Amino acid sequence: MDVLPLVALIAASAVVAGAARRTAVPAPLLLVGAGLIASYVPGVPDYHLDPHIVLPLILPPLLHTAALESSYLDLRANIRPVALLSVGYVLFATLAVGWLAYLLIPDLPLTAALVLGAVIAPPDAVAATAIARRVGLPSRITTILQGESLVNDATAITAFKVALAAAVGEGASWAGGVQEFLVAAVGGVGVGLLLMVPIHWLRTHLKEAMLQNTLSLLIPFVAYAAAEQVHASGVLAVVVVALYLGHRSWQVDFETRLQEAAVWKVVAFILESAVFALIGLQLPVVLKGLGEYSVGQAAWYAAGVFVFVVVARFAWSYPATYLPRAVSARIRRREGREGREGNDRDVGSVGDTDGTDGTDWRGPLIVSWAGMRGVVSLAIAFSIPLAMEDGGPFPARNLVLFLTFTTVIGTLVVQGLSLPWLIRVLKLPGRDAQAQTLAEAQAQNAASQAAEARLEELTRDERNRLPQPLQDRLSTVLERRRNSVWERLGQSNPVTGESADDTYRRLAREAIAAEREVFVRMRDERRIDDEMMRTLLRKLDLEEAAAYREVED
Repeated sequence: MDVLPLVALIAASAVVAGAARRTAVPAPLLLVGAGLIASYVPGVPDYHLDPHIVLPLILPPLLHTAALESSYLDLRANIRPVALLSVGYVLFATLAVGWLAYLLIPDLPLTAALVLGAVIAPPDAVAATAIARRVGLPSRITTILQGESLVNDATAITAFKVALAAAVGEGASWAGGVQEFLVAAVGGVGVGLLLMVPIHWLRTHLKEAMLQNTLSLLIPFVAYAAAEQVHASGVLAVVVVALYLGHRSWQVDFETRLQEAAVWKVVAFILESAVFALIGLQLPVVLKGLGEYSVGQAAWYAAGVFVFVVVARFAWSYPATYLPRAVSARIRRREGREGREGNDRDVGSVGDTDGTDGTDWRGPLIVSWAGMRGVVSLAIAFSIPLAMEDGGPFPARNLVLFLTFTTVIGTLVVQGLSLPWLIRVLKLPGRDAQAQTLAEAQAQNAASQAAEARLEELTRDERNRLPQPLQDRLSTVLERRRNSVWERLGQSNPVTGESADDTYRRLAREAIAAEREVFVRMRDERRIDDEMMRTLLRKLDLEEAAAYREVED
């Protein structure tokens, strides 16, 4: 790909994604729609989705940033539903959708139908996290969906390799398929376990934030490549390393954390925007390759496969939710206890069950309907070879590409657009903002008390004596930090509607802006140089960052 089309793709997708933030429509849907429209605009270059680029260069950083933001403790608490979806469901969907497609489409070999099933089996990590952030899913459901999306790509890619080997005539048995899956899974986890400790050690011993963040950008590619080199799952290696680093991110210095959060937000935004736009841009490529199938035939098959995909997820989710409880008294006791405790537990605590005991029929319904497909399915589909081992063409390859494309678009549009409405209709219990603020205030109060005790202990030592103004400033900062969260629970200013905490931050920002203007004016007047101005502005930036809590969009 030339540089100019690539720059145009990134710029245009960023504009559309930015515009989507001002609408109620999730960004992935607008990006796919914009890509579809742009694909028919004269002069727009052909963008070909190269799986040799998407899988090793785009998938690892997206999985890495998703895993960094995931909770290892929450995933461990929900390991059973996550495993049932990320492994069990993907294998079930591969077989069920493949078999039904074989029955629906005349002259489609069963092996090629199973390839199709493996391609469209996994809900996409990008789609799942992008939609979940916008619709405000309850915390436990979000944890399960995110955990599923981190692992299911590894399952699908392995199943695809086994089905593809059988389809092209290389030969594959059930025993061989199971062995390949186990080798890929165990090997991927093993590579991740081997890499995570030395990588974390290196992160904590590098003294410059710039070097630490350069390492951070390399980590997902190193983990993926190392695992693939030994024929293990690069996806699992990336996820294991990122979960470990995210769980121990508090052990790196604050400057690294600030830079790393900003860097990965930008990377994720650019990649997510570009890959969804690429989905829409693939339509002309897919339609040109339909060959012997008419548009009417292909549309009929596409509708059938889409229905199979949706029904298969329901057919798996409900039994996977209720059967383990039906056959295991231990599971019933544990999840019943968690459900009762969930009603009294502070919102946001580890293992939060959203006030349910896990038997509410609405949870599996949302999990079933939230199975959007995305760019990974398309990337896998485009990696299907053109020819068989005997030199003949791969059967119905172009139709498989078309069905993959329509399934991705169908799930994003039908399920993605209706998911917010479904959540509102079902009235699922979300996070209680008041209770969450109370939990935050209690945690901040305990931390501030520990900090005050430590300061008092240190200042009794003559070596740590400070002038009284500086010592008062330390105490004031701690008191302000403790009180700020409590003030969010209090009454608002009757004139402005702001809490005292909001007013404080607004005034602090105005004061800092005044200082910033002075520094810039002094630089312009040549009273200070640019290097000194940047140093002074960085100090103000850190103070402003401390004054304002981060607000997630």
